Amino acid sequence: MYTQPDSAFYYAQLWYDFAKKSDLKNYMASGVFTQGNSFLMKGDYVNALMYMQKSLVVFQEIGAKGSIASNLNSIGVVYMDQGNNVKAIDYFERSLKLFEELGNNSRTAYCLNNIASIYEKQDEDATALTYYQRCLNYFEEAGHKKGIVFSLYNIGGIYSRQGDIAAALEYSQKSLLLAEEIEDKLEIATCLMSIGDIYNQSDNDKALDYFQSSLKVFEETGDKPNISKVLIRIGGIYYSQGEFLKGIVECNKGYLLALSIEGVLEQRDACKCLYNGYKALGNSNKALTYYEQMTVLSDSLKTRETSNKLQQMEFDKQVLADSIAQVEKERLVQKANDEQVNKKNKTIYLAVGGGLLFMILAGGFFSRSRYIKKSRDVISKEKDRSDKLLLNILPAEIAEELKSKGKADARDFDNVSILFTDFKSFTEASAKLSAQDLVSEINACFEVFDGIMCKYGIEKIKTIGDAYMAAGGLPVPSEDSLKNTVLAALEMQAFISKRKVEMDTIDKHSFQMRAGIHTGAVVAGIVGVKKFQYDIWGDAVNIASRMESNGQVGKVNISKQTFELIKDDEQFTFKKRGKIQAKGKGEIEMYFVELSSNG
Repeated sequence: MYTQPDSAFYYAQLWYDFAKKSDLKNYMASGVFTQGNSFLMKGDYVNALMYMQKSLVVFQEIGAKGSIASNLNSIGVVYMDQGNNVKAIDYFERSLKLFEELGNNSRTAYCLNNIASIYEKQDEDATALTYYQRCLNYFEEAGHKKGIVFSLYNIGGIYSRQGDIAAALEYSQKSLLLAEEIEDKLEIATCLMSIGDIYNQSDNDKALDYFQSSLKVFEETGDKPNISKVLIRIGGIYYSQGEFLKGIVECNKGYLLALSIEGVLEQRDACKCLYNGYKALGNSNKALTYYEQMTVLSDSLKTRETSNKLQQMEFDKQVLADSIAQVEKERLVQKANDEQVNKKNKTIYLAVGGGLLFMILAGGFFSRSRYIKKSRDVISKEKDRSDKLLLNILPAEIAEELKSKGKADARDFDNVSILFTDFKSFTEASAKLSAQDLVSEINACFEVFDGIMCKYGIEKIKTIGDAYMAAGGLPVPSEDSLKNTVLAALEMQAFISKRKVEMDTIDKHSFQMRAGIHTGAVVAGIVGVKKFQYDIWGDAVNIASRMESNGQVGKVNISKQTFELIKDDEQFTFKKRGKIQAKGKGEIEMYFVELSSNG
């Protein structure tokens, strides 16, 4: 927590009680307003809105224009945090109009910043940039250096999102220089982290330097949430440099720190970081453990969003129950103080006390606003990223079933075309090549194979060493699945043949490949308790494997059953091979398939 909301609420109550004895309505309302802001800082939106609405009634009654504007702005922040952007902008615009009439440049800038952040969240970058620029102009007119730092930082963030690295760095560097001038460590650290994020798109070494500098300053301020975030970023840099163990160490530090502060968002990011690290090292068990934790934490964040909506409903009920009449009744029973001198002294006391109370809260507004905005962006983007990670493991339909039901049932399929490929003389090649060259070549081939599977709508099942297994016709059966599987296999062979010619010209090793297809019935489902894997079983799988092992380099070998289903397709030509002895299966009739001259 960046502020002291509980202390603010306590002293605001004393402030209110003191003002009540002197019938100082403005200060009474200010005390209630401060209490509302203390609830806002804690994320208690029901009470925040209740107290703010109470204070707003009194401010409007006495015509305190500046206080009305501040109150409207704070109510807008509550609605913004709850995701009710329509109401939020309405309150911000009303507040903005009053602050402009009053000539209060600093507070006008705050309103503009809030409006800009909503448009940024909605990916309306052009509109957001316009408001951020107006915000910057007002802060500059007011000479509000911290506000200028904040505005420059936000403008740099927009340019970074748009991919304009030069402009992003220009504004972020200006923000950093000014933060250093006013010696605001929290802003310095945040700017350093932001610049690191920008360089992370193109220059890992520079990004690492800025992240490490940011970490050092955050550690000086004791800002644990941001320390955790920077450690995770550093871990990601090490991953990109291939230093997975170092990356895991940094991500684990971030994770342990997130646990200590019960930061759900930071824990989720750390789990994702550790999942990527252990996955890269091939430690599937640990990778899956962190993936499962990441999923649970993501669900928890979604639950919090739902809770906020329920809080809003509860607030609406309470507003009806807590009518303005009750506020008026409380006001009328206040005792008047006839001693004018004491009243003046108390007024001075209250003014000073009020300023101190606002200072308790104000220190956290900039950081809180940035933190919430970035958290919102992260949650939105990470939802998409989490879905993509799940799709790396499971077919889309199975992933959806697993998310909705918590499990995915095994299913029978009558006509699935199973494709196997295998590289010739892989064992001999592995003895001659370095581990790096071997893995690099396999990866280059499998990346292309994955693309071909996507092109033809074929489901990749798994890779085992140098073997690649895929299947057409599941999890959603299709009339074209067999044809597409054959086309995919032929394109894979064409790629391998072309690559061998290219690699031979530069005297580098490349593979030759066998490919086999069989069509038949299978059972498909998820296996494993700790490591999800979508797999298929059945005799058809074994026969498909025999089609590959009894094939020839550069050819696609198919079974008679597959041939009978596709023989009338004019896009293909076939060469009968006769019956071939297959291990464990006896003699099986096989055919080579090729594209016809018209194909």
